[in-house]
Amino acid sequence: ARPPVSKSSPSPTTTTRSTSSHPTAMHNYRNYSKTSRTPRRPFEKERIDAELELVGKFGLKNKREVWRVEKVLSKLRSLARDLLTLDEADSRRVFEGQALIRRLTRLGLLGETTQGLDYVLSLKVADFLERRLQTQVFRLGLAKSIHHARVLIRQRHIRVGKQMVNVPSFMVRTESQGHIDFALTSPFGGGRPGRVKRRSLKNKKSKAADAAEDDE
Repeated sequence: ARPPVSKSSPSPTTTTRSTSSHPTAMHNYRNYSKTSRTPRRPFEKERIDAELELVGKFGLKNKREVWRVEKVLSKLRSLARDLLTLDEADSRRVFEGQALIRRLTRLGLLGETTQGLDYVLSLKVADFLERRLQTQVFRLGLAKSIHHARVLIRQRHIRVGKQMVNVPSFMVRTESQGHIDFALTSPFGGGRPGRVKRRSLKNKKSKAADAAEDDE
């Protein structure tokens, strides 16, 4: 006689399949930190008016771009305040303070006469927005308006040095400011004409050929 088979134990003829080895069961978890911070008081009239003014003046996509700059500025101010509490001869204040000032000077946020941690606390959001590629393209006269500058950058018409950049929020360094120009592949930089221009030239050639045939 056969021994009784428990219902909980699998049958010898059946095969169990592990779900962990299945490709769909594998997940790639990755943590992403937030790049912006929403305001604590969402309906404050003075703040809303100030943000709308910045969005219109610098041609931003939405207020999140303002909040992103505010978060970066908040971190820089916090670091500067922390360093100012230390003694001037402290090695950490000397090393990290010089690195912070050197970084902000390279971005054009601090000048030769404003080399100090106190000036980091006086930086504003508009100072960061002035160093964006979108603003610099408009200031150099490559675009008709601040919004046209954003379109040119997104459509890959602008280069910084030899590198084509299609990110309007790209922070321009002082040494790269003089190398902003139209891309070599852009119609504005001597490249191939655009789709509409090529079509109009093709139509002109066909009309000229038809006119020549009629004359014959």
